[in-house]
Amino acid sequence: METSPARPTPEEAAAVLRDAEESRDRLAEDLVLPPYFHASIGASIVAQIVTGAVGIARQDGAGMRLVVLGLVVFYAVGAAQLFAFRRRNGVWLGGLMSRVVFGTATLASTVYALAFGAAVWAAFADLWWVVAICAVVGGAGYVVSGVRWMRTYRSDPARHGRGESLLMVVLLVLSSVVLGVLLVIGS
Repeated sequence: METSPARPTPEEAAAVLRDAEESRDRLAEDLVLPPYFHASIGASIVAQIVTGAVGIARQDGAGMRLVVLGLVVFYAVGAAQLFAFRRRNGVWLGGLMSRVVFGTATLASTVYALAFGAAVWAAFADLWWVVAICAVVGGAGYVVSGVRWMRTYRSDPARHGRGESLLMVVLLVLSSVVLGVLLVIGS
């Protein structure tokens, strides 16, 4: 017959919780991003905006393949950086994946939507220099948002450590992959 362990006293439970919170805060401070993390994510966004805008403006099969290529580059860079983060730190950080890499932070998604929309408009108007500027602004906004989120996370990991649910991120990725496949098939 097994005996259940004695319940901890309120003071013991509080001490364990305090130790866990201090450990979480130390981990947040000690996390190390892979080299060129933000720069590579920003560059992949620049590439994705350019290929997306040009591909949509072409309105042909080659253009749709260009749209898909931009998405592939973005997902490949994001996945590589997330796996490098995991190797360096030994942990997954949900907020880093959703807010920083997939841009669900308000600043990243707003700047991206505006930059992409303006780049598509500029591509239809054959204003290629405006497409380039929009893409750089979109990538820079992504970088600023990511740096800002990381700073905010480090200051309060309990509040900012969670991102969107893994299911939501998977649905986002799958929907863009399916859309890409349908665009290529349809062209």
